[in-house]
Amino acid sequence: MSGVASAWYVARRAAQKERVRILYRRALRDTLNWAVHRHLFYSDADALRERFEANKHVEDVETIDRLIADGEASYNKWRHPDPYIVPWAPGGSKFNRNPVPPEGIEIVYDYGKEEAELI
Repeated sequence: MSGVASAWYVARRAAQKERVRILYRRALRDTLNWAVHRHLFYSDADALRERFEANKHVEDVETIDRLIADGEASYNKWRHPDPYIVPWAPGGSKFNRNPVPPEGIEIVYDYGKEEAELI
């Protein structure tokens, strides 16, 4: 293999590894959305890991691209329609619940120390 060809191969394999890692993490997070209890999640997570491990030793670059595309299509097809969102995260039920105080109102957080200064 020439230097250019080997650099191309290494760069493509690195990109593939990154795509697989992102796909696995997204699928694992989505598995948690489908599982009602943790003990159900653990068995589903093990099955997901086995699906990824089954193709771990594939070396052909084109086959790997096809497997990644199939995995991404399957993930998009079976993605949860109403995923869990942490309440205080953007899109959650508590995100920006309290409005910003109006201009001119000053909030002092000295917790009773102002009384000691008056004495």
